[in-house]
Amino acid sequence: MNTREFVKALFKGGKEKGIMDMEVFIQAKKKLSIKVFKGNIDDYNISDERGLSFRGVYNDKMGYSYTEKIDDSSIDMLIKEVIDNAKVIDSDDEEYIFEGSKEYEKLNSFNEDLEKVSNVEKVNFTKLMEEEALKADEAVQAVNDCIFAEEKVYKLLINTKGLDLENKSNIAYAYVSVMVKDGEAVKTAWKYLVSNDFKDFGAKALALEAVKEGKQLIGAKSIQSDNYPIILRNDAAANLLEAYSTIFSAENVQKGLSKLNNRIDERIANDIISLVDDPFMKGGVASKSFDGEGVAAKRKKIIEKGILKTYLHNLKTAKKDGIKSTGNGYKGSYKSPISIAPSNMYIEKGRASLEEMISTVEKGIMIIELQGLHSGVNTVSGDFSLSAHGFLIEKGKISRPVNQITIAGNFYDILKSIIEIGTDLKFALPGGVYIGSPSLKIKELSVSGE
Repeated sequence: MNTREFVKALFKGGKEKGIMDMEVFIQAKKKLSIKVFKGNIDDYNISDERGLSFRGVYNDKMGYSYTEKIDDSSIDMLIKEVIDNAKVIDSDDEEYIFEGSKEYEKLNSFNEDLEKVSNVEKVNFTKLMEEEALKADEAVQAVNDCIFAEEKVYKLLINTKGLDLENKSNIAYAYVSVMVKDGEAVKTAWKYLVSNDFKDFGAKALALEAVKEGKQLIGAKSIQSDNYPIILRNDAAANLLEAYSTIFSAENVQKGLSKLNNRIDERIANDIISLVDDPFMKGGVASKSFDGEGVAAKRKKIIEKGILKTYLHNLKTAKKDGIKSTGNGYKGSYKSPISIAPSNMYIEKGRASLEEMISTVEKGIMIIELQGLHSGVNTVSGDFSLSAHGFLIEKGKISRPVNQITIAGNFYDILKSIIEIGTDLKFALPGGVYIGSPSLKIKELSVSGE
Protein backbone atom coordinates (compact mmCIF):
# COMPACT_ATOMS: atom_id res chain seq x y z
CA MET A 1 0.00 0.00 0.00
CA ASN A 2 1.54 3.33 -1.07
CA THR A 3 1.14 6.58 0.88
CA ARG A 4 -1.87 7.92 -0.98
CA GLU A 5 -3.67 4.57 -0.87
CA PHE A 6 -3.03 4.51 2.88
CA VAL A 7 -4.49 8.02 3.31
CA LYS A 8 -7.56 7.08 1.25
CA ALA A 9 -8.16 3.99 3.41
CA LEU A 10 -7.66 6.01 6.61
CA PHE A 11 -10.19 8.64 5.54
CA LYS A 12 -12.69 5.92 4.58
CA GLY A 13 -12.30 4.20 7.97
CA GLY A 14 -12.55 7.50 9.85
CA LYS A 15 -15.77 8.46 8.09
CA GLU A 16 -17.30 5.10 8.95
CA LYS A 17 -16.55 5.76 12.65
CA GLY A 18 -18.19 9.19 12.62
CA ILE A 19 -15.17 11.46 12.15
CA MET A 20 -16.32 14.37 10.01
CA ASP A 21 -13.42 16.31 8.52
CA MET A 22 -9.97 14.75 8.52
CA GLU A 23 -6.38 15.67 7.74
CA VAL A 24 -3.12 13.77 7.33
CA PHE A 25 0.30 15.40 7.72
CA ILE A 26 3.36 13.38 6.74
CA GLN A 27 6.89 14.50 7.46
CA ALA A 28 10.11 12.81 6.41
CA LYS A 29 13.32 14.28 7.79
CA LYS A 30 16.86 13.13 7.04
CA LYS A 31 19.78 14.59 8.99
CA LEU A 32 23.54 14.34 8.66
CA SER A 33 25.90 15.53 11.38
CA ILE A 34 29.71 15.44 11.19
CA LYS A 35 31.97 16.46 14.06
CA VAL A 36 35.76 16.50 13.84
CA PHE A 37 38.24 16.59 16.72
CA LYS A 38 42.03 16.58 16.35
CA GLY A 39 41.83 15.59 12.71
CA ASN A 40 39.60 12.59 13.29
CA ILE A 41 35.87 12.06 12.92
CA ASP A 42 34.56 12.41 16.46
CA ASP A 43 30.91 11.91 15.55
CA TYR A 44 29.22 10.87 12.32
CA ASN A 45 25.49 10.51 12.53
CA ILE A 46 22.78 9.96 9.94
CA SER A 47 19.17 9.89 11.07
CA ASP A 48 16.15 9.18 8.93
CA GLU A 49 12.78 9.93 10.52
CA ARG A 50 9.37 9.55 8.93
CA GLY A 51 5.98 9.82 10.56
CA LEU A 52 2.35 10.69 10.08
CA SER A 53 -0.11 12.70 12.13
CA PHE A 54 -3.87 12.31 11.78
CA ARG A 55 -6.45 14.72 13.08
CA GLY A 56 -10.18 14.92 12.69
CA VAL A 57 -13.37 16.49 13.99
CA TYR A 58 -15.46 14.16 16.15
CA ASN A 59 -18.52 15.54 17.95
CA ASP A 60 -17.31 19.08 17.13
CA LYS A 61 -13.94 18.51 18.86
CA MET A 62 -10.57 18.05 17.18
CA GLY A 63 -8.76 14.83 18.05
CA TYR A 64 -5.14 13.99 17.27
CA SER A 65 -3.04 10.85 16.78
CA TYR A 66 0.26 9.96 15.12
CA THR A 67 2.38 7.00 14.07
CA GLU A 68 5.75 6.15 12.59
CA LYS A 69 4.32 3.04 11.00
CA ILE A 70 2.54 4.03 7.82
CA ASP A 71 0.74 0.86 6.75
CA ASP A 72 -2.75 -0.62 7.04
CA SER A 73 -2.01 -2.06 10.51
CA SER A 74 -2.01 1.50 11.91
CA ILE A 75 -5.37 2.62 10.55
CA ASP A 76 -7.60 1.35 13.38
CA MET A 77 -5.24 2.70 16.05
CA LEU A 78 -5.10 6.16 14.47
CA ILE A 79 -8.89 6.39 14.22
CA LYS A 80 -9.44 5.15 17.77
CA GLU A 81 -6.93 7.62 19.24
CA VAL A 82 -8.49 10.57 17.41
CA ILE A 83 -11.91 9.66 18.79
CA ASP A 84 -10.61 9.04 22.32
CA ASN A 85 -8.63 12.27 22.24
CA ALA A 86 -11.61 14.30 21.03
CA LYS A 87 -13.80 12.91 23.82
CA VAL A 88 -11.57 14.28 26.59
CA ILE A 89 -11.02 17.76 25.17
CA ASP A 90 -12.76 20.35 27.34
CA SER A 91 -11.62 23.49 25.53
CA ASP A 92 -14.25 25.68 23.88
CA ASP A 93 -11.74 26.82 21.23
CA GLU A 94 -13.00 25.86 17.81
CA GLU A 95 -10.60 24.08 15.49
CA TYR A 96 -11.40 23.04 11.96
CA ILE A 97 -9.91 21.50 8.84
CA PHE A 98 -9.01 24.09 6.21
CA GLU A 99 -10.46 23.86 2.70
CA GLY A 100 -7.48 25.57 1.06
CA SER A 101 -6.37 29.01 -0.08
CA LYS A 102 -7.15 30.43 -3.53
CA GLU A 103 -3.54 30.25 -4.64
CA TYR A 104 -0.12 29.26 -3.37
CA GLU A 105 3.23 30.84 -4.16
CA LYS A 106 5.51 28.60 -6.20
CA LEU A 107 8.64 28.10 -4.17
CA ASN A 108 11.81 26.11 -4.68
CA SER A 109 13.63 25.69 -1.37
CA PHE A 110 15.43 22.48 -2.35
CA ASN A 111 18.89 22.70 -3.87
CA GLU A 112 19.65 19.55 -5.88
CA ASP A 113 23.34 20.49 -6.02
CA LEU A 114 23.68 20.11 -2.25
CA GLU A 115 22.49 16.51 -2.59
CA LYS A 116 25.21 15.86 -5.17
CA VAL A 117 28.00 16.75 -2.75
CA SER A 118 29.36 13.48 -1.35
CA ASN A 119 29.61 12.85 2.37
CA VAL A 120 33.35 12.38 1.87
CA GLU A 121 33.57 15.97 0.61
CA LYS A 122 31.60 17.17 3.64
CA VAL A 123 33.92 15.30 6.00
CA ASN A 124 36.97 16.76 4.25
CA PHE A 125 35.48 20.25 4.53
CA THR A 126 34.97 19.81 8.27
CA LYS A 127 38.50 18.54 8.75
CA LEU A 128 39.87 21.46 6.74
CA MET A 129 37.92 23.94 8.86
CA GLU A 130 39.60 22.57 12.01
CA GLU A 131 43.01 22.48 10.32
CA GLU A 132 42.73 26.09 9.18
CA ALA A 133 41.72 27.23 12.67
CA LEU A 134 44.64 25.44 14.35
CA LYS A 135 47.26 26.86 12.01
CA ALA A 136 45.77 30.37 11.84
CA ASP A 137 47.64 31.62 14.89
CA GLU A 138 49.95 30.26 17.57
CA ALA A 139 47.50 31.58 20.18
CA VAL A 140 44.98 28.90 19.17
CA GLN A 141 45.12 26.20 21.82
CA ALA A 142 42.26 24.02 20.65
CA VAL A 143 39.25 23.77 18.41
CA ASN A 144 36.42 22.95 20.80
CA ASP A 145 33.77 22.22 18.20
CA CYS A 146 34.03 21.76 14.47
CA ILE A 147 30.74 20.71 12.91
CA PHE A 148 29.04 20.37 9.56
CA ALA A 149 25.38 19.38 9.52
CA GLU A 150 22.57 19.27 7.01
CA GLU A 151 18.89 18.48 6.96
CA LYS A 152 16.46 17.47 4.24
CA VAL A 153 12.72 17.74 4.94
CA TYR A 154 9.69 16.57 2.97
CA LYS A 155 6.13 17.49 3.99
CA LEU A 156 2.81 16.27 2.62
CA LEU A 157 -0.58 17.57 3.77
CA ILE A 158 -3.85 16.01 2.55
CA ASN A 159 -7.36 16.50 3.91
CA THR A 160 -10.93 15.49 3.16
CA LYS A 161 -11.76 18.95 1.83
CA GLY A 162 -9.61 18.39 -1.24
CA LEU A 163 -6.34 19.94 -0.09
CA ASP A 164 -3.20 18.20 -1.35
CA LEU A 165 0.07 20.05 -0.75
CA GLU A 166 3.72 19.02 -0.59
CA ASN A 167 7.03 20.75 0.00
CA LYS A 168 10.68 19.70 -0.03
CA SER A 169 13.58 21.70 1.39
CA ASN A 170 17.20 21.28 2.43
CA ILE A 171 19.70 23.31 4.43
CA ALA A 172 23.20 22.97 5.87
CA TYR A 173 25.31 24.77 8.41
CA ALA A 174 28.95 24.86 9.51
CA TYR A 175 30.08 25.84 13.01
CA VAL A 176 33.55 26.27 14.49
CA SER A 177 34.52 27.21 18.06
CA VAL A 178 38.12 27.98 19.02
CA MET A 179 40.01 28.49 22.27
CA VAL A 180 42.82 31.05 22.21
CA LYS A 181 45.36 31.77 24.93
CA ASP A 182 47.73 34.61 25.71
CA GLY A 183 49.64 34.13 28.94
CA GLU A 184 47.04 33.18 31.55
CA ALA A 185 44.15 34.66 29.57
CA VAL A 186 41.96 32.15 27.74
CA LYS A 187 39.01 33.03 25.52
CA THR A 188 36.65 31.19 23.22
CA ALA A 189 34.95 32.45 20.08
CA TRP A 190 32.82 30.86 17.39
CA LYS A 191 31.41 31.52 13.97
CA TYR A 192 28.79 29.79 11.83
CA LEU A 193 27.36 29.84 8.33
CA VAL A 194 23.96 28.65 7.10
CA SER A 195 23.12 27.93 3.45
CA ASN A 196 21.77 25.27 1.11
CA ASP A 197 24.52 25.99 -1.43
CA PHE A 198 27.75 24.15 -0.65
CA LYS A 199 29.71 26.71 -2.66
CA ASP A 200 28.97 29.25 0.09
CA PHE A 201 30.99 27.29 2.65
CA GLY A 202 34.57 28.46 2.95
CA ALA A 203 36.50 26.49 5.57
CA LYS A 204 39.39 28.92 5.85
CA ALA A 205 37.30 32.09 5.96
CA LEU A 206 35.05 30.75 8.73
CA ALA A 207 37.99 29.49 10.79
CA LEU A 208 39.88 32.78 10.47
CA GLU A 209 36.83 34.77 11.59
CA ALA A 210 36.56 32.71 14.77
CA VAL A 211 40.27 32.97 15.53
CA LYS A 212 40.32 36.71 14.89
CA GLU A 213 37.49 37.35 17.31
CA GLY A 214 38.99 35.05 19.93
CA LYS A 215 42.24 37.04 19.85
CA GLN A 216 40.36 40.33 20.06
CA LEU A 217 38.70 39.16 23.29
CA ILE A 218 42.02 38.51 25.06
CA GLY A 219 42.50 40.90 27.96
CA ALA A 220 38.80 41.47 28.54
CA LYS A 221 37.79 42.97 31.85
CA SER A 222 34.72 44.52 33.40
CA ILE A 223 33.62 48.14 33.29
CA GLN A 224 32.18 50.58 35.79
CA SER A 225 28.43 50.19 36.32
CA ASP A 226 26.41 52.89 34.57
CA ASN A 227 23.96 53.53 31.75
CA TYR A 228 25.73 53.27 28.40
CA PRO A 229 24.85 53.70 24.74
CA ILE A 230 24.78 50.16 23.33
CA ILE A 231 25.38 48.64 19.94
CA LEU A 232 23.90 45.16 19.77
CA ARG A 233 25.90 43.43 17.06
CA ASN A 234 23.75 41.63 14.49
CA ASP A 235 24.17 38.12 15.92
CA ALA A 236 23.40 39.24 19.48
CA ALA A 237 20.45 41.31 18.24
CA ALA A 238 19.07 38.31 16.34
CA ASN A 239 19.31 36.12 19.43
CA LEU A 240 17.48 38.69 21.57
CA LEU A 241 14.74 39.05 18.96
CA GLU A 242 14.40 35.27 18.82
CA ALA A 243 13.96 35.13 22.61
CA TYR A 244 11.05 37.58 22.39
CA SER A 245 9.53 36.38 19.10
CA THR A 246 6.62 34.75 20.96
CA ILE A 247 5.18 38.14 21.95
CA PHE A 248 3.90 38.50 18.37
CA SER A 249 1.93 35.23 18.55
CA ALA A 250 -1.83 35.86 18.57
CA GLU A 251 -2.24 32.90 20.90
CA ASN A 252 -0.01 34.50 23.52
CA VAL A 253 -1.73 37.84 23.02
CA GLN A 254 -5.16 36.24 23.54
CA LYS A 255 -3.93 34.43 26.65
CA GLY A 256 -2.49 37.61 28.20
CA LEU A 257 1.10 36.41 27.75
CA SER A 258 2.08 39.44 25.64
CA LYS A 259 1.78 43.15 26.31
CA LEU A 260 0.70 43.75 22.72
CA ASN A 261 -3.00 43.12 23.30
CA ASN A 262 -5.20 45.77 21.61
CA ARG A 263 -2.12 47.47 20.14
CA ILE A 264 -2.76 46.89 16.41
CA ASP A 265 -2.14 50.09 14.43
CA GLU A 266 -0.43 51.66 17.43
CA ARG A 267 3.19 52.75 17.62
CA ILE A 268 5.25 50.23 19.57
CA ALA A 269 8.71 51.02 18.18
CA ASN A 270 10.82 53.81 16.74
CA ASP A 271 9.67 54.65 13.22
CA ILE A 272 12.94 53.32 11.76
CA ILE A 273 11.91 49.78 12.78
CA SER A 274 10.14 47.43 10.35
CA LEU A 275 9.83 43.76 11.32
CA VAL A 276 9.12 41.34 8.47
CA ASP A 277 7.96 37.73 8.33
CA ASP A 278 8.93 36.47 4.88
CA PRO A 279 8.20 32.81 4.03
CA PHE A 280 9.44 33.35 0.48
CA MET A 281 12.91 34.63 1.35
CA LYS A 282 15.56 33.13 -0.88
CA GLY A 283 17.81 30.88 1.20
CA GLY A 284 15.51 31.09 4.21
CA VAL A 285 15.61 28.05 6.44
CA ALA A 286 11.86 28.38 7.12
CA SER A 287 10.78 29.30 3.59
CA LYS A 288 7.51 27.63 2.58
CA SER A 289 4.44 28.06 0.40
CA PHE A 290 1.96 26.81 3.03
CA ASP A 291 1.81 26.54 6.80
CA GLY A 292 1.10 23.60 9.11
CA GLU A 293 -2.65 23.83 8.45
CA GLY A 294 -2.46 24.22 4.69
CA VAL A 295 -3.00 27.98 4.68
CA ALA A 296 -1.06 29.81 1.98
CA ALA A 297 1.97 31.51 3.46
CA LYS A 298 2.36 35.21 2.84
CA ARG A 299 4.94 37.91 3.37
CA LYS A 300 3.87 40.44 5.98
CA LYS A 301 5.16 43.35 8.00
CA ILE A 302 4.51 42.71 11.67
CA ILE A 303 5.85 46.16 12.49
CA GLU A 304 5.89 48.80 9.76
CA LYS A 305 7.81 51.99 10.50
CA GLY A 306 7.21 51.49 14.21
CA ILE A 307 3.49 50.64 13.91
CA LEU A 308 2.24 47.19 14.94
CA LYS A 309 0.32 45.93 11.90
CA THR A 310 -0.53 42.32 12.75
CA TYR A 311 -0.10 39.42 15.13
CA LEU A 312 0.89 36.00 13.80
CA HIS A 313 -2.21 33.82 13.50
CA ASN A 314 -3.19 30.25 12.89
CA LEU A 315 -6.77 29.27 12.00
CA LYS A 316 -7.95 29.02 15.62
CA THR A 317 -6.66 32.41 16.77
CA ALA A 318 -7.78 34.10 13.55
CA LYS A 319 -11.33 32.82 14.03
CA LYS A 320 -11.31 34.20 17.58
CA ASP A 321 -10.34 37.63 16.27
CA GLY A 322 -12.69 37.45 13.30
CA ILE A 323 -9.94 37.69 10.68
CA LYS A 324 -8.07 35.45 8.24
CA SER A 325 -5.07 33.39 9.30
CA THR A 326 -1.71 34.96 8.50
CA GLY A 327 -0.37 31.55 7.46
CA ASN A 328 1.65 31.02 10.63
CA GLY A 329 0.15 27.77 11.82
CA TYR A 330 3.17 25.74 12.88
CA LYS A 331 3.74 22.02 13.23
CA GLY A 332 7.20 21.33 14.59
CA SER A 333 6.98 17.66 13.70
CA TYR A 334 4.37 15.08 12.86
CA LYS A 335 4.02 14.49 16.61
CA SER A 336 3.23 18.12 17.42
CA PRO A 337 -0.13 19.86 17.67
CA ILE A 338 -0.72 23.06 15.74
CA SER A 339 0.87 26.14 17.33
CA ILE A 340 2.07 29.51 15.97
CA ALA A 341 5.53 30.54 14.79
CA PRO A 342 7.11 32.97 12.35
CA SER A 343 8.91 31.76 9.25
CA ASN A 344 11.92 33.88 8.24
CA MET A 345 11.46 36.87 10.55
CA TYR A 346 13.87 39.78 10.58
CA ILE A 347 14.30 43.49 11.20
CA GLU A 348 14.79 45.25 7.88
CA LYS A 349 18.23 46.66 7.14
CA GLY A 350 19.09 50.26 7.87
CA ARG A 351 21.60 52.51 6.14
CA ALA A 352 24.66 52.54 8.41
CA SER A 353 27.56 50.11 8.38
CA LEU A 354 28.69 48.72 11.73
CA GLU A 355 31.84 50.86 11.49
CA GLU A 356 29.76 53.97 10.92
CA MET A 357 27.59 53.16 13.92
CA ILE A 358 30.64 52.68 16.12
CA SER A 359 32.10 55.99 14.94
CA THR A 360 29.10 57.90 16.34
CA VAL A 361 29.54 56.57 19.91
CA GLU A 362 31.57 58.75 22.29
CA LYS A 363 31.60 56.14 25.05
CA GLY A 364 29.56 52.97 24.96
CA ILE A 365 29.65 49.21 24.54
CA MET A 366 29.23 46.90 21.57
CA ILE A 367 27.64 43.66 22.77
CA ILE A 368 28.61 40.61 20.71
CA GLU A 369 27.09 37.86 22.87
CA LEU A 370 24.23 37.53 25.35
CA GLN A 371 24.13 34.64 27.80
CA GLY A 372 21.19 33.26 29.76
CA LEU A 373 18.55 33.95 27.11
CA HIS A 374 16.54 30.92 28.24
CA SER A 375 16.41 31.97 31.89
CA GLY A 376 17.12 35.69 31.99
CA VAL A 377 14.20 36.95 29.90
CA ASN A 378 10.56 37.44 30.86
CA THR A 379 8.54 37.34 27.68
CA VAL A 380 5.37 38.51 29.45
CA SER A 381 6.73 41.70 31.04
CA GLY A 382 9.56 42.17 28.54
CA ASP A 383 12.15 42.52 31.30
CA PHE A 384 15.57 40.93 30.94
CA SER A 385 18.84 40.68 32.82
CA LEU A 386 21.60 38.99 30.85
CA SER A 387 25.30 38.33 31.14
CA ALA A 388 27.13 39.77 28.18
CA HIS A 389 30.50 40.52 26.68
CA GLY A 390 31.78 42.67 23.88
CA PHE A 391 33.95 45.73 23.37
CA LEU A 392 34.26 49.17 24.92
CA ILE A 393 33.85 52.02 22.44
CA GLU A 394 35.65 55.29 23.16
CA LYS A 395 35.66 58.34 20.90
CA GLY A 396 34.18 56.39 18.01
CA LYS A 397 36.65 53.51 18.13
CA ILE A 398 36.91 50.06 19.70
CA SER A 399 39.30 50.45 22.62
CA ARG A 400 39.31 47.11 24.47
CA PRO A 401 37.31 43.92 25.14
CA VAL A 402 34.75 43.85 27.97
CA ASN A 403 33.40 40.91 29.97
CA GLN A 404 31.82 40.17 33.36
CA ILE A 405 28.99 42.59 32.78
CA THR A 406 25.22 42.27 32.99
CA ILE A 407 22.84 44.30 30.88
CA ALA A 408 19.28 44.89 32.05
CA GLY A 409 16.30 46.46 30.40
CA ASN A 410 12.94 45.83 28.79
CA PHE A 411 12.41 44.57 25.25
CA TYR A 412 9.36 46.77 24.66
CA ASP A 413 11.42 49.80 25.71
CA ILE A 414 14.30 48.74 23.45
CA LEU A 415 12.00 48.79 20.42
CA LYS A 416 11.38 52.47 21.14
CA SER A 417 14.99 53.36 21.96
CA ILE A 418 16.69 51.93 18.85
CA ILE A 419 18.14 54.99 17.16
CA GLU A 420 20.09 53.45 14.29
CA ILE A 421 20.01 50.23 12.27
CA GLY A 422 22.90 48.62 10.44
CA THR A 423 23.14 47.19 6.94
CA ASP A 424 24.59 43.89 8.20
CA LEU A 425 21.53 41.60 8.46
CA LYS A 426 22.46 38.24 10.02
CA PHE A 427 20.33 35.30 11.13
CA ALA A 428 20.67 33.29 14.31
CA LEU A 429 21.38 29.58 14.10
CA PRO A 430 18.13 28.01 12.91
CA GLY A 431 15.61 26.05 14.88
CA GLY A 432 12.10 25.59 13.54
CA VAL A 433 12.16 29.28 12.71
CA TYR A 434 14.80 31.59 11.26
CA ILE A 435 15.23 34.96 12.93
CA GLY A 436 17.61 37.72 11.97
CA SER A 437 18.59 41.30 12.65
CA PRO A 438 21.13 43.90 11.58
CA SER A 439 23.24 45.55 14.27
CA LEU A 440 21.16 47.91 16.41
CA LYS A 441 22.24 51.10 18.14
CA ILE A 442 20.30 51.61 21.39
CA LYS A 443 20.18 54.98 23.13
CA GLU A 444 21.22 53.44 26.46
CA LEU A 445 20.91 50.41 28.71
CA SER A 446 21.79 49.73 32.32
CA VAL A 447 25.12 47.93 32.61
CA SER A 448 26.32 46.32 35.85
CA GLY A 449 30.02 45.72 36.06
CA GLU A 450 32.61 46.67 38.64
